[in-house]
Amino acid sequence: MSELRVLVVDDEPLVREGLKVIIGAEPGLTVVGVAGDGAEAVSLARRLRPDVVCLDVRMPGIDGIRATELLVAMEPAPKVLVVTTFSADDYVYGALEAGASGFLLKRASADELVAAIRAVASGDSLLLPASVRALAVRRRRQDRYAGEPLTPREVEVLTGMADGLTNAEIAARLVLGVETVRTHVAAVLRKLGARDRTQAVVTAYGSGLLHLP
Repeated sequence: MSELRVLVVDDEPLVREGLKVIIGAEPGLTVVGVAGDGAEAVSLARRLRPDVVCLDVRMPGIDGIRATELLVAMEPAPKVLVVTTFSADDYVYGALEAGASGFLLKRASADELVAAIRAVASGDSLLLPASVRALAVRRRRQDRYAGEPLTPREVEVLTGMADGLTNAEIAARLVLGVETVRTHVAAVLRKLGARDRTQAVVTAYGSGLLHLP
């Protein structure tokens, strides 16, 4: 497994240092830099080219939402993992809409943090809590989904994505080959205009394609 390069961004020095220690102690992960605000994060990311940026959303100056927009516009773009105190917050939802690939609460364990970094780096699973899905539904636009229609199978695959399943787990649920699932996932992302699974699911809940249980 190749080394994952991680940039840690938080305006609280103790939080920054704590995340740096936890991530740096994990084999296969390297903290290439730390930043105290969004502007510094974007500057360091351009220079250091991290694979994953662990980012708080409520920061002075350039906040996490704007920083996420700038980060995902880079080439190559890092994955953004939102690490925050708030589980149902407009800032969190805004960052996910802007292109963040996952969400984690600061009270999570060290193992959960490491797993989340690996998950967003691989792009094969979803880190989106029920509270954020509910927020997407509450903020739903009046217009319904008007894009290219999804096939019934694509809707089944999208539902699996929303449930946080990997491609292999979706394949097992639907009794399909993994490569077939990958093809369906790619089609779903294209039709929804989403850069990754997280954006696809946020869009699906926000436009009424998916409904909360």
